[in-house]
Amino acid sequence: MLLPPLFPPLTVTDQMGRRVAVPYPPQRIVSLVPSQTELLFELGLGEKVVGVTKFCIHPAAARTKAVIIGGTKNFHFDRIDALKPDLILGNKEENYREGIEQLAEKHAVWMSDIATLEEALRMIRQVGMVAGAPARAEQLAATLQASFADLELPALPRSAAYFIWRKPYMVAAGGTFIDDLLGRAGFTNVFATQARYPEVTAAQLAAAAPDTILLSSEPYPFGEKHVAEFQAICPAAAVHIVDGELFSWYGSRLLHSATYFRTLQP
Repeated sequence: MLLPPLFPPLTVTDQMGRRVAVPYPPQRIVSLVPSQTELLFELGLGEKVVGVTKFCIHPAAARTKAVIIGGTKNFHFDRIDALKPDLILGNKEENYREGIEQLAEKHAVWMSDIATLEEALRMIRQVGMVAGAPARAEQLAATLQASFADLELPALPRSAAYFIWRKPYMVAAGGTFIDDLLGRAGFTNVFATQARYPEVTAAQLAAAAPDTILLSSEPYPFGEKHVAEFQAICPAAAVHIVDGELFSWYGSRLLHSATYFRTLQP
C-alpha cells in the first residue's frame, strides 16, 4: 500500500538548475524518460511508478503496471493530471520544453541534463535521493563507476562514426552522451567537432574516412541489411551494428555497457 508523504516537501535543484519542491518521499511517480524508468525499478521503486511513456520498454513490467501517458514528446496531459503524481522525471534532450513547462505549472518536475558519464552518475544519485532510495542509488553509482574504471583502452584509439538515423544520415557528434561513451569504449569520434546530431552526407563520411562505422540499433533500427550500404561508401572501414541502448541509455542499463564495450575492442 502506498502511504502519504512522511515529511515536509524536499526542495532540490535539478540538473537544469531548477528548484523543485517534492513531497517526500514521493508515492506516485511519472517517468517521461525510458532510461530513468528502468532506473526507478532497479532502485526498488517500481511500485511507485504510476505513469510511463510508450518507449519505456525496460523492464517489461513497466508498461503493464503503469499508465501509458504518450511518448517522450507528445504527452497526454489529461492522463498525467489524473494520476496525481508527486514527482515527474524528465530530461532536457528527450522531452520538449513547452510540455515540461505546462506540467511544471501543476506538478513537481525534476529534469536531468546528461552529456557525460559523470553527469549520468550524478543523476542516478540525485534521483535516488529525491525518489526515496539514496542508499541503493549510491551503491549503483559506485558499481557503475568501478565498471568503467576497469575498462582498458587500446593504445591507439580507432576513429569512428556513430550513426543514429538514415534518410537523412545523422550521427552522434560532440556534446552528446554517446560521444562521451565512444571515448570510453576506445573510439575517437570523427564528427566530434560538430554539435549534437548533425546530418551528414555520404561524401562527408567518405572524406572523414573512419576506421569503424557503428550503426546503432536505435532510434533508427539499423540491421545487417544496411552494412553493405555503408561499406560501399567507406570500403576500408569496419562496419558494425551496435546495441544503441548501451551507448545512449544513462540509467541502470549502463550496468551492461562496460562489458559490451570490451567485445568491440580488437
